[in-house]
Amino acid sequence: MTDFLAAEDRALLERNGLGTFDALWAKQLEAVDEPNTDGGGWSSVFRLELEGHAYYLKRQSNYLTRTLHAPFGEPSFAREFRNISRYNTLGVPALQAAFFGQRKVDGEVRAILLTRALDGWDDLDSLLQRWSELTATQQSAILKACGQLARLLHGLRQVHGCFYPKHIFLQADGAQYQAQLIDLEKTRPLLWGMRDRVKDLEPLLRRAPQWNEAQLRELLAAYVDQSVDSSLVNAWVTRLTARRSRKETR
Repeated sequence: MTDFLAAEDRALLERNGLGTFDALWAKQLEAVDEPNTDGGGWSSVFRLELEGHAYYLKRQSNYLTRTLHAPFGEPSFAREFRNISRYNTLGVPALQAAFFGQRKVDGEVRAILLTRALDGWDDLDSLLQRWSELTATQQSAILKACGQLARLLHGLRQVHGCFYPKHIFLQADGAQYQAQLIDLEKTRPLLWGMRDRVKDLEPLLRRAPQWNEAQLRELLAAYVDQSVDSSLVNAWVTRLTARRSRKETR
């Protein structure tokens, strides 16, 4: 099987003896959290630092998921890598893969996904925790960046599937913010029009209680590319508020 090794990372990894599946699998590192276990398999994440460059090395064994692409099961990292590649091709800002590979060893299905760390970026969840400390200009720029990211994503007929604050990363760029996505395992094509769009956006709003209606309107204005008091923004507020109410009363 042919492994993926990004051209931009090849020299650095090979210089450190980590340009192959076996070397990355054998590398001794401390996990950044408790491993996920499911159906007898496991999946774990490690931080890897090389010459001032940081990565997240994800390894899994017999951690399989069934998809249309692989009805009998495949490593979940295989699906995530395909989605990372698709986002890259489409031009959706998202995490970048440096290496991907999978092996079957004595009946054990192993997979590795190495991604570049987003050092210097803040996830939206952490920004929300200090939302009141941010200036009005910063808040507005963050809302605009999130709305524009969602507009680009849905405009390219993609649904993220976990459009949560912890999966949106932002970085200040002058007076503006850049935004990108992580955790692409559940992303899929947008098939059901308005229903898919509302379903994708609403969890973000439910997990951002710091936002008042005026700020919600700012985000939606960027999403639909209209003024905050437009009828289209009004309609989106109504749709999202209704879905949020249904979810919170269940």
